[in-house]
Amino acid sequence: MKKKNISTYHKFPILDGLELLHAKNHITDFPFHIHDTFNIALVIDQVFTVKLPDKIIHAPIGTLSITNPNEVHATPCEKKIGNSFSTFYISPEILKKINKDRPVFFEDKTIYNTSIFEELYHLSLNHNNLNIQLEDSLLRILSELVKKYAQSENFKAKEISLIKQFIENDALMKFSLDRISAKFGMDKYKFLRLFKKETGLTPNNYVISHRISHCKKLLLTEDDLLGIALETGFYDATHLCKHFKRLTGVTPMEYKKA
Repeated sequence: MKKKNISTYHKFPILDGLELLHAKNHITDFPFHIHDTFNIALVIDQVFTVKLPDKIIHAPIGTLSITNPNEVHATPCEKKIGNSFSTFYISPEILKKINKDRPVFFEDKTIYNTSIFEELYHLSLNHNNLNIQLEDSLLRILSELVKKYAQSENFKAKEISLIKQFIENDALMKFSLDRISAKFGMDKYKFLRLFKKETGLTPNNYVISHRISHCKKLLLTEDDLLGIALETGFYDATHLCKHFKRLTGVTPMEYKKA
């Protein structure tokens, strides 16, 4: 019987903080959330499904599944066998530099290119091989990916004042829909509708994504998991671990040790 949810995480001191997730037989769904990076997933086993607010995308084995920075998405996983994939998390500034200082956006979320897939897959498996120039190799492959499939346009999350105030003032505090909606002078149902329309996420999911992003930064320098949990708005370390693994595929300590 196959073991389920076998995930390993790796961080590298190159390319503005390159990260890599290996997920094998992953059966736990990733809920709607956002990243501040490009997510380039290599589909290794089972069809890889990505849910966007307005459509569902299915990426076959041997393809790349790409999510743009701040693009709301969820990833439901196969429940019996699980999905196996490897995801590179790439800073948008890296692709912008590759694209002659022009912002990059991938309209096509599924890329069919055997050569690029195999090269990225080889690097994902051999990233610790000292004979492989990981940074140079990745830059070369990413340059080809951008040249062939990316568009040059400004794509970013909507910077509306409601969300700015919400994130800056309340994201790391104890979440209360009643308090937040009252703060903006509307009932909670209207606030929910407006917020989801503007972001693609519920307020709670938006807050969780922001908290996990802040938590990842704190884990680089701090060891007190309870302290990090309380600082980022979670009830305790268990509450933090639950949401951290749901969004990243690994526990906070696994992420820290990567």
